[in-house]
Amino acid sequence: MLIVQKRVSPQSTFDAELILSFDLRQKSRLRTTVEGGEEIGLFLARGTVLRDGDCLQADDGRVVRVSAAEESLLEVRCADADSLARAAYHLGNRHTPVQVGPGWLRLAADDVLAGMLRGLGGTVTPLRAPFEPEAGAYAAGHHAHSRDAKHGGIIHDFAARRGDGR
Repeated sequence: MLIVQKRVSPQSTFDAELILSFDLRQKSRLRTTVEGGEEIGLFLARGTVLRDGDCLQADDGRVVRVSAAEESLLEVRCADADSLARAAYHLGNRHTPVQVGPGWLRLAADDVLAGMLRGLGGTVTPLRAPFEPEAGAYAAGHHAHSRDAKHGGIIHDFAARRGDGR
């Protein structure tokens, strides 16, 4: 079995390809197979989310490229930007992973959400495509982790404060 414990920078060549759905690309511990059938075990840092094109290095030195699998999705389009923003708001309010593109939103196929989006005036089209939802405001590598961010990526700070607010 191929054992993988670390990510590496993107590589132009690779020894194996690992095609995974978004749900599986969020797992830090996973046993599956690469294209060609060889078993692979992922032992990555907790909270790791793999993206299409990411590269991993196996313990034996081989490079494994991650590819996003095609999934059953819904693509939502609206008549105007305000309606699309409203649809995005309601999806976010339900903590639904959403991929944002030029004039559209994509989400995992869900009949209940499709009905809600149609009720908001959206046009909902089923399709099969790779799913790359937004990472979230506090995800690693997002601008929120910039050294310039006042919160420094820390959402809650429960440290004891002195009387002067420090």
